[in-house]
Amino acid sequence: MAAVARGERVEQYQTRHVRKDQAIVDVSLTMSPIADASGAIAGVATVTRDLTERQRAEARFRGLLEAAPGAEPFPFVTVERPGVYEIPVGPVHAGLIEPGHFRFSVVGETILKMKARLWFLHRGVERLFQGQDARAAVPLAECVSGDSAVAHNLAYCLAVEDALQVPVPPEAARLRAVLLELERLYNHVADIGALCNDVGFGLAQARALTLREKLLRLNAEVTGHRLLRGAIQPGHAAVRRLPALAELTEIGQRFDELTGLATSNTIVMDRFKGTAVLSAQDAAGIGTLGVVARASGLPLDALIAHPFTDPGSGFRPAQQPGGDVLARFTVRAEEVRASLSLITALAGQATALSVTAPQVPHHGGSGLGITEGWRGSTVHRVEVDRSGTLTRCKIVDPSFLNWPALSVALADTIVPDFPLANKSFNLSYAGNDL
Repeated sequence: MAAVARGERVEQYQTRHVRKDQAIVDVSLTMSPIADASGAIAGVATVTRDLTERQRAEARFRGLLEAAPGAEPFPFVTVERPGVYEIPVGPVHAGLIEPGHFRFSVVGETILKMKARLWFLHRGVERLFQGQDARAAVPLAECVSGDSAVAHNLAYCLAVEDALQVPVPPEAARLRAVLLELERLYNHVADIGALCNDVGFGLAQARALTLREKLLRLNAEVTGHRLLRGAIQPGHAAVRRLPALAELTEIGQRFDELTGLATSNTIVMDRFKGTAVLSAQDAAGIGTLGVVARASGLPLDALIAHPFTDPGSGFRPAQQPGGDVLARFTVRAEEVRASLSLITALAGQATALSVTAPQVPHHGGSGLGITEGWRGSTVHRVEVDRSGTLTRCKIVDPSFLNWPALSVALADTIVPDFPLANKSFNLSYAGNDL
């Protein structure tokens, strides 16, 4: 009270308080003096916070540490030099996004080092596959990373078919390729709009969201699900209808208007250019995949290296040498156009909406499935016993290899550009944490 009498504010002073029910609880007091017109202290404003729940949580945490011998705090690397300070971000973020913690070491606004702490979404997914019937595990494969339902389920089905030596008809493979490209379309369109929104260009974001909604409704008409679930099974592919040429043409026109709106805005291009650069050498050394790799000049695409269907002689992976946000924006834009062309060609070749592979006897075995999802190469490896039951499943999402590259790209980037750089990578927490 002496400090308050001197006109000083007292924050988080811990003491004990007797409640009305006579229970004694630990509390934290914040006291602020109230002065009258002459400046004399006329009263005190007090805020009392009950510390009971916090103390219980701390006790539970201490119990967990004691129950895990050798447990230590996460090994963040501390950068020590004059003027360096740390900015912690997450794991809880604004909006409906997944949890991840980022620790920035900063001088002024320039990032010296960023360390990501992930694994908050570890669900034991691989273990959940064990003991399931190979065909019954499809819904689980579609939930590995929700926005990559086709990429993960297709990789899983290819692995099961490889293990059981199921011959997939070319017509089924073409239907699957259409679905994979539809998934690429709605995600890339959303990312392009979000990138523009992160530099304050809300008009482009609004256009992108309306186009994304059109694509999601198209997905629902094609498969019965907005995220394209339920259309692919081991040895089977089925759709309700295929996208019409007129629909694809309209989508292409609206997408060109969207990208034209963004690229004609000099402020947007200035913010994209030279931000969060990942060199080709770093991208190759880390082992990046997908958009991140191709935007750094690496010609990596599983549709070419491990094709499950023929993409056509004219197909070439989109590629940019810059390694910055602009390069990742441009690769996505080029891939949208390539996807529209590929869907048009594949839909034109389709002769059936439902195709099932012939039944063959199987004796179990192991199999590998690789697809080029919209984030990059997605890999599943399975082991199946004689009864068709899964005994092992190993999953690699492209985000697992791309997360370390984000930290490298952020070196010498300013803190306000972190959301932009992070969105240009747009990696999956769930796919990494499994």
